[in-house]
Amino acid sequence: MEPPSWELTGSYSPSIDPANFVTTIDNPYFPLKPGTAFHYKGMSEGTPQTDDMVVTDRTKQILGVTCTVVEDTVSEHGKAIERTFDWYAQDKQGNVWYMGEDSRELHHGRLVRASDSWESGVDGAQPGIIMLANPEAGDVYRQEYYPPGEALDQAHVRGFEADVNVPFSDFKRALVTEEWSPVEPQLEQKSYVAGIGEVDRLAEHRRTDGVHLGNR
Repeated sequence: MEPPSWELTGSYSPSIDPANFVTTIDNPYFPLKPGTAFHYKGMSEGTPQTDDMVVTDRTKQILGVTCTVVEDTVSEHGKAIERTFDWYAQDKQGNVWYMGEDSRELHHGRLVRASDSWESGVDGAQPGIIMLANPEAGDVYRQEYYPPGEALDQAHVRGFEADVNVPFSDFKRALVTEEWSPVEPQLEQKSYVAGIGEVDRLAEHRRTDGVHLGNR
């Protein structure tokens, strides 16, 4: 697949000031209240999958910033095939930063650490933004930057354009972004609803619908 016209190239070195971060992640399109859980279900290359995301009450210090730990488990036929601990933090402007991930993949019956695991400030890894404070159509940003592990996701805001129908509810004019990585050359579209977060995603070989489960 050819890269999109908005693809970001070149060097990347964001500045992180711990004093510019807050402890609560309340961006309306990516709120992370501890205890909140999301359940997603869909298909990946014809195989049914579930994806359970839980906002834990655990934190991790990265680059002097207190990050919220989110546990994300992908399962097939009731068995976990991927488990990732993602680390997020919000700055005072309201941008939610992606500070790294500890990713595990099923290998010979065991979940083992994946090569694209990364932590900001370690081995050249740099943080990215998972959700802008005020997303507008045309915005482009890096979500992660770790060339040694081939974690190079970036995103483009398409706008507030989607009517989304998922098991939890129906939504009008959801925020739509599309993600791209030169490592896995395909576009993945995601839809977000204010006050909830991500509710739907669509890629070439994968479709996932979200259900908000509330507190756990």
